[in-house]
Amino acid sequence: MEYFVHESSYIDDNCQIGKGTKIWHFCHIMSGSDIGENCNIGQNVVIGPEVQIGNQCKIQNNVSIYKHVTLEDNVFCGPSMVFTNVYNPRAGMRKMDQARPIRVKKGATLGANCTIVCGITIGRYAFVGAGAVVTKDVPDHALIIGNPAKQIGYACQCGETLPGNLVCDTCKRKYQATDRGLSET
Repeated sequence: MEYFVHESSYIDDNCQIGKGTKIWHFCHIMSGSDIGENCNIGQNVVIGPEVQIGNQCKIQNNVSIYKHVTLEDNVFCGPSMVFTNVYNPRAGMRKMDQARPIRVKKGATLGANCTIVCGITIGRYAFVGAGAVVTKDVPDHALIIGNPAKQIGYACQCGETLPGNLVCDTCKRKYQATDRGLSET
């Protein structure tokens, strides 16, 4: 194998796992899931079925990634963050035919204990603060916090909060506003 799986984890048949990926204690990777290269899957993570995870993603402990969730490359999922899949679930009614997709674009960070309500897209390099409850699409590079989550600024590709002039104090990248959030100049 070109990847590592801890002996306490279970990998169903028909999964693709990329070279250099590490899957730690008590995980379950369900059938049809595709995990990219050099990912780090923390303890007690459930993935799938049929989930797409890009390269170099980091999924911290106690995260469940359900069918209809797509993580592009370099996504960070903080400890115990939550993805939902049905907008108005009921225990006594089967509603999986109403599942809504979630897409997390390249480089986004989802902070510890945040909740991502189904049917939305998180933009490139967006930064969702710990404990935020995200109920609508998030623009590229947006920095959002709270319940419900609201944008309070922008985040650089390096993860630092951008000042008003949109030039990162740390890495010196420069940005401009677009209809989708920010783009690097």
